Amino acid sequence: MNSATIISIIAIYFLVLYIISYLTGKDDSNNVFFNAGRDSKWYVVAFGMVGASLSGVTFISVPGWIESSQFSYLQVVFGYFVGYLIVSYILLPVYYKLNLTSIYEYLDIRFGKSAHLTGAFYFFISRLLGASFRLFLVAIVLQQFVFDNWNIPFPVTVGISIALIWIYTFKGGIKTIVWTDTLQTLFMILAVIISIISILNSIDLSISEYFFSDEFKRFNQVFFTEDINDRNYFFKSFIGGVFVTICMTGLDQDMMQKNLTCKSIEDAQKNMISFSIVLVLVTALFMFLGSLLFTFKEINGIEIPSMNGQVRTDLLFPEIALSSELGLVLGISFLLGLIAAAYSSADSALTSLTTSFCVDFLAMGKDEKQNKKTRKIVHVMMSILLMITIIIYKYALSSNVIDSLLTVASYTYGPLLGLFVFGLYTKRKLKGNLIYFVVVLAPILTYLINLSPTIYSYLSYLTLEECNIVTWDCAIEYAKENLYIFGYELLPINGLITVAGLYICSK
Repeated sequence: MNSATIISIIAIYFLVLYIISYLTGKDDSNNVFFNAGRDSKWYVVAFGMVGASLSGVTFISVPGWIESSQFSYLQVVFGYFVGYLIVSYILLPVYYKLNLTSIYEYLDIRFGKSAHLTGAFYFFISRLLGASFRLFLVAIVLQQFVFDNWNIPFPVTVGISIALIWIYTFKGGIKTIVWTDTLQTLFMILAVIISIISILNSIDLSISEYFFSDEFKRFNQVFFTEDINDRNYFFKSFIGGVFVTICMTGLDQDMMQKNLTCKSIEDAQKNMISFSIVLVLVTALFMFLGSLLFTFKEINGIEIPSMNGQVRTDLLFPEIALSSELGLVLGISFLLGLIAAAYSSADSALTSLTTSFCVDFLAMGKDEKQNKKTRKIVHVMMSILLMITIIIYKYALSSNVIDSLLTVASYTYGPLLGLFVFGLYTKRKLKGNLIYFVVVLAPILTYLINLSPTIYSYLSYLTLEECNIVTWDCAIEYAKENLYIFGYELLPINGLITVAGLYICSK
């Protein structure tokens, strides 16, 4: 597929989004921008949230992760499902009862302004990094397959991507996003289905034949229960998945802002349960596609693309969809699915960052005209901040994107988890501003815990004997092969450290 065709598809796609934005953004009041007037249909929100949750990370990174991790990510996804139940029946009732615009207002009600600002700050950092991860994937695909051919620098590619999002969200806000997310989810699921059919036809197998083939057996291990030291060990992945969902959905303004647009708590709970079931099924579909991609790669001798001198399995799906001989239909569907998956996450992140900054940090007054002006300025500021963060990723990120995303979440969402657990399940009050010390110390201690196996192996005599020389890389390899390696369970550990610190600093 040539660059001109790709640009034309993107232009038509965004034209449709702008039409939706025009229809939904006629009322550009803060009330509509922040919570859509609490008038959204629960089933529309549920379907749109699938795309927002999966994003470009799942669309590209999960299929590209299959060769190294097989279907182990499903262990995390099963944990997600349990997490959604907890969010539905513990957190949502609290948010609706208090009629919150920003969920971090709960911390203000429970503990005071210091806790409110702390929660909002950690959301801000978490969502900024997470949204940048997601949009980064789209930007590097567009760069490699389109803009490099025109000698356009990567920062310009990112700037164009952010500008396109800003244009269709700056008026309607969350009301626009509820509807654009629905369209984007549809495109994403269709793209996966078309990709699976195209590859199966190319290798001359039916879906049932491939499912029982030796090729699929090489990738289809789901449960890892033999070695607790393994990072993919079932219990660690499952528990991590539960807490990732509680934090990245239930304690995240981005995801909760969509839920809070529903008319009632009952509608919001129906939305959450139905969405969680669909999410598990769609994620499994992505993983099945990943096994097909690697099978197709080996049959046709396709090389995995590299970036900055490092092989990037994240780029395997776009390489096959846009550069192989599988036809124009696959290329078009992939491109639509990719931009749909990425922008459905990035646009809502931009809106939620704007909402949180306005409500939590600026605490806007009652002057609607001034508030609207402030909101629009903040919206531009958030766009610029996203752009800068994505550009930094290009030169700093080396591992698989979804793994990096969940690892970062272990550090940034832990204090949020601890604050909400402490607020919901104790009656103690915080003393002074010691909360700031606790929420900074907890991620640092968590990082040291994660690093401890490598530090131990670096200092041990065994490492010296294995490697003949003490090097940090050698210590990492020794730790992976012989010691307990922490996975996504770092998130609840971080939360527990935060709870313990808050208890000590409370009365």
